[in-house]
Amino acid sequence: MKIEETSLPGVLVITPTVYRDNRGLFLETFNQRAMTAAGLPEFWAQDNFSLSNKNVLRGIHYQIIQPQGKLVHVTHGAVLDVAVDLRRGSAAFGKHLAVEMSADNAKMLWIPPGFGHGFLVLSGEAGFAYKVTDYYSAAGERTILWNDPELNIPWPVADANVIISDKDRQGALLRDAEVFP
Repeated sequence: MKIEETSLPGVLVITPTVYRDNRGLFLETFNQRAMTAAGLPEFWAQDNFSLSNKNVLRGIHYQIIQPQGKLVHVTHGAVLDVAVDLRRGSAAFGKHLAVEMSADNAKMLWIPPGFGHGFLVLSGEAGFAYKVTDYYSAAGERTILWNDPELNIPWPVADANVIISDKDRQGALLRDAEVFP
């Protein structure tokens, strides 16, 4: 397993070793020993899964109450995965990292608490699985507007073609959002 630091402090790109042969492939999507050695938590509260069609954009989500760390990966298809630093005291506050993740490249992303998260489906369909470090809190859930000009995220789709929920369409601008200290 290859673990790489990124431009956002604490966010890691994790690339597992993939064993391929004429039958298909095998890879470890989670190994507690390796993850703990990389500084990831030992406790995980939930495993989640979503299935989305091309141009579906989910995010940018975070929980101000019961903040969640997320270990995310794509089970099939491809996405552009984005983490945004929402820690006001961080030198990287408001900066983002965008990583193309797919079943083919097997990349995973560790997004610690204090970050917002979203993704755009690039393929016809994508399965997206993620472990989280705390339980869902409806009272704590917040959303930053996906196309906030201050974030300047280079989503590779025209605004008119994005498929997004009403909740995400009504996300707050970063300058108005409740964020972390």
